[in-house]
Amino acid sequence: MPAPQKDGPRANRDIRGVREVQLIDDTGQNRGVVAFFDALTLAEEAGLDLVEIAPNSVPPVCKLLDYGRFRFNEQKKQNEARKKQKTVEVKEIKLRPGIDKHDYDTKMKAVVRFFEEGDKVKVTLRFRGREMAHQDIGLRLLERVKNETQEIAKVESEPMLEGRQMIMILAPR
Repeated sequence: MPAPQKDGPRANRDIRGVREVQLIDDTGQNRGVVAFFDALTLAEEAGLDLVEIAPNSVPPVCKLLDYGRFRFNEQKKQNEARKKQKTVEVKEIKLRPGIDKHDYDTKMKAVVRFFEEGDKVKVTLRFRGREMAHQDIGLRLLERVKNETQEIAKVESEPMLEGRQMIMILAPR
């Protein structure tokens, strides 16, 4: 039964099928092409591990280093990269064609706040009953939203009708 694959680079006796390696010592000096077992004994004498850095090159590049510290530093780098990632959320603002000025202003303040947080905004305009006959009013309202947010946002999808809703997606600039 084959041994399970480990994640990360191979180290010490896990490196198989290799006669010679390009060796880099613990100070970063290139020692040149060395027989694999000579490199392994050098690592054991120094109290370090022989870690395969570039397995696809010919011969493979191996480095003398403390494998535990190496894995720890790699994990730290991955965690830092994960912390710096920002997931973009899509926030939704629901409007109606007959919205009053004050209600509209309140909704627009929320839209501006969403853009400042770096989120996308999905503006949904709902038509009920006979409002479907006056879709031009809804289109004008969405155009007004688009014009007022022109400096801070770009239109990702133009207003389009889906059933009884008109939808437009805006993304921060």
